[in-house]
Amino acid sequence: MIRRSVLALALALCAAPLAAAPADIAEAVIDRHVLPGFARFEAAAADLETAAEADCDPGSETLRTAWGAAFDAWLGVSHLRLGPTETDNRAFALAFWPDPRGMTPKALAGLIADADPMVDSEAGFATVSVAARGFYALEYLLYDPQFAAPTPYGCALIRAEARDIHALAAAILADWQGGHADLMRHPGPEAPYKDEREVLKAFFTALHEGLQVDVDLRLGRPLGTFERPRPTRAESWRSGRSLHNVTVTLAALRELAMLMAAEDPASAAALSADFDRADRLAADLDDPVFAGVATPQGRLRVEILQQAIHEIAEETRASLGPALGVAAGFNSRDGD
Repeated sequence: MIRRSVLALALALCAAPLAAAPADIAEAVIDRHVLPGFARFEAAAADLETAAEADCDPGSETLRTAWGAAFDAWLGVSHLRLGPTETDNRAFALAFWPDPRGMTPKALAGLIADADPMVDSEAGFATVSVAARGFYALEYLLYDPQFAAPTPYGCALIRAEARDIHALAAAILADWQGGHADLMRHPGPEAPYKDEREVLKAFFTALHEGLQVDVDLRLGRPLGTFERPRPTRAESWRSGRSLHNVTVTLAALRELAMLMAAEDPASAAALSADFDRADRLAADLDDPVFAGVATPQGRLRVEILQQAIHEIAEETRASLGPALGVAAGFNSRDGD
């Protein structure tokens, strides 16, 4: 670790100015990562709504597959917690997790007990608690025995969830295409982004925050402590995709990192090697819901993956940030 730290410091001190202008890097991120990612998310969410309308049985493999594909598409952009995703708490409505107080099952149980007619109206359902909306709420409805029984109201609720997810995805994409992308392309003294460095800082913060979510939440929560591991605190354990979520987010974060490091070969090479190592560790883990954290050997393997992703985050701070002339700023999760 000492040798690695010395190397990272040397890269930071020796980072040369990027050959490309900050505006060119930002343009590449917007055109090749942000806009395509949100377009994929909107399309997958539309497919989810269509699947729910065609078959709202919780056990429907077609419906579950559509939910998984839409969730993957969301995870591919979930680190972009800025601008349109933050408007009207859209990100929380799509992804209310972690949920340490169990608010999602309570909120769903309340809707079902009251047979709340909010499910019949898109506008009405948009006013219910964020804990009862989005991918994690729909996971309960599709996979949790307490909720995943085919009933007329359950069917209406599943359709309302899918419709709501699509509406949120469409609104986010429309806002990016209809204005926010241009705000980032054309910063200025009177604009939300004062200059190109502020735009790069926003994307760099998104990258770093995304890595920390994997480290602290997706892996840290099920790890718990050595004396008290918490495997059922893992994300999406009901649907068996806790590790899958890590691999999907790593792929998206790699894409963003490589676009930002495209003009800095040293950072690009170091980050690519770090991502490769994390990918190998994840592929070899063979523990889809991190149940292995309950054993010393299984816990160690998850900790090694966690450390590997932490090293990617440290690499971004040590080499990529200085090369870009930015550092991670405050984000939507600070203070949580």
